[in-house]
Amino acid sequence: MLYLVAFLLHCLPLAMGHYDICKSWVTTDDGPSWEFYACQPKAMRMKDYVTVRVDPPGITCGDPPERFCTHENPYLCSDECDASTPDLAHPPKLMFDKEDEGLVTYWQSVTWSRYPEPLLANITLSWNKSIELTDDIVVTFEYGRPTVMMLEKSLDNGRTWHPYQYYADDCMEAFGMPARRVKDLSTTSANRIICTEEYSRWAGSKKEKNVRLEVRDRFAIFAGQDLRNMDNLYTRLESAKGLKDFFTVTDLRMRLLRPALGGTYVQRENLYKYFYAVSNIEVTGRCKCNLHANLCSFKEGSLQCECEHNTTGQDCGKCKKNFRTRSWRAGSYLPLPNGSPNAYCECYGHSNRCSYIDFLNVVTCVSCKHNTRGQHCQHCRLGFYRNGSAELDDENVCIECNCNQIGSLHDRCNETGYCECREGAAGPKCDDCLPNYYWRQGCFPNVCDEELLICQNGGTCYQNQRCICPAGFKGILCEQSKCDSDNKACNSASSTYLSLTPFLISALILQLQRLLDF
Repeated sequence: MLYLVAFLLHCLPLAMGHYDICKSWVTTDDGPSWEFYACQPKAMRMKDYVTVRVDPPGITCGDPPERFCTHENPYLCSDECDASTPDLAHPPKLMFDKEDEGLVTYWQSVTWSRYPEPLLANITLSWNKSIELTDDIVVTFEYGRPTVMMLEKSLDNGRTWHPYQYYADDCMEAFGMPARRVKDLSTTSANRIICTEEYSRWAGSKKEKNVRLEVRDRFAIFAGQDLRNMDNLYTRLESAKGLKDFFTVTDLRMRLLRPALGGTYVQRENLYKYFYAVSNIEVTGRCKCNLHANLCSFKEGSLQCECEHNTTGQDCGKCKKNFRTRSWRAGSYLPLPNGSPNAYCECYGHSNRCSYIDFLNVVTCVSCKHNTRGQHCQHCRLGFYRNGSAELDDENVCIECNCNQIGSLHDRCNETGYCECREGAAGPKCDDCLPNYYWRQGCFPNVCDEELLICQNGGTCYQNQRCICPAGFKGILCEQSKCDSDNKACNSASSTYLSLTPFLISALILQLQRLLDF
């Protein structure tokens, strides 16, 4: 348990680095939009997704069964390897299994019974996916570490191989190069291939089991021994040629060239104590997604980046369809602290060219089409709103607001297509009226209606706009009498005349109104 805690703390600075989100929904004066950043998946145990192959054929012990010795008991050869018996078999999968407490399981080669013919074995780890190392590669050997071995890497799924690090008890004799330590490298040689003697000399103790590729020590050249200055490392990964690729692999291969000798020359009288045995291989890293994804999933037998920034492919290594305005580029750790997606393809198909402002590291789409606007043509022009049922790269992504020119305050609408209406106006396009208002080249308050403002003294309400008063009354609601008891002029004749006059006038007004409405 303590070992697990120490391991997690060991990986903590790298697992909790920057660039864990790809985009953020922000609101600006131009409206809500996505803000994009460089991003990468979290580090994880890559051995959980690996495919292992051991060659040459027949190098794994047990077929036929054979006995073997150990350096601690070189003449007590009571141990046996038998592929047909599960408890005595040592297949390659035991390098990656979860070991029960107190029980160590391991892959084992045949013994060196054919000496002086070299005892050679290759262990190949394949991911069918580019991965970026974030911590040391640690190989645990049972019964002694090899005297000579080398670690190789491939960037093209095993088609070509390149040396990664050499290991020997005498580097000059084995590989013709002087021994070096990673801690002695400088910022200009951090990706140099070296030979180390640190892990190959016989220590005489079973506790000395691990062989490392020192990834953290190379990181420390830039980030300091405690790896606190990760920004400096990310900056150098962008600026130092070949440094980022140095930590990228699709495959790893261990070439075991000479087994542990126990600190002496080969003892021909007892060749059964010379063999290779590997109990564990730890590879910690993250999927390489070219800074275009923060999630990586295991699908259909292989790792797959869940790409953002309109990129696609297993490594987010190309632009999605309709987003190929400019050529694809990997994201960048710069500018700090959020990096850049370098999304030259991010005009969503609404522009044919982009403008790049180098000193600001900003890309701007030029002459956005299809009623779009913004740095990446991601907003709609004023007077248009976003079509919620269309993707951002759809030509019909922006719909015209079509606000009623009389009923609305302006021709702009909100993100759902609703216009801003004048007083009394209503509806998505402001072409209707609120209750108690009527439409006549705009919305005006009702003068009368049948529920609240009823015309008085027998008056009739005409289209909620005005009251038509009977003879002898006037006012907006016919609330005023034209004659009172003190007015001697109001006789029956005049009353009859007056009663007919408003009716005729009202009829004329009604006819005129109909003509106007027509």
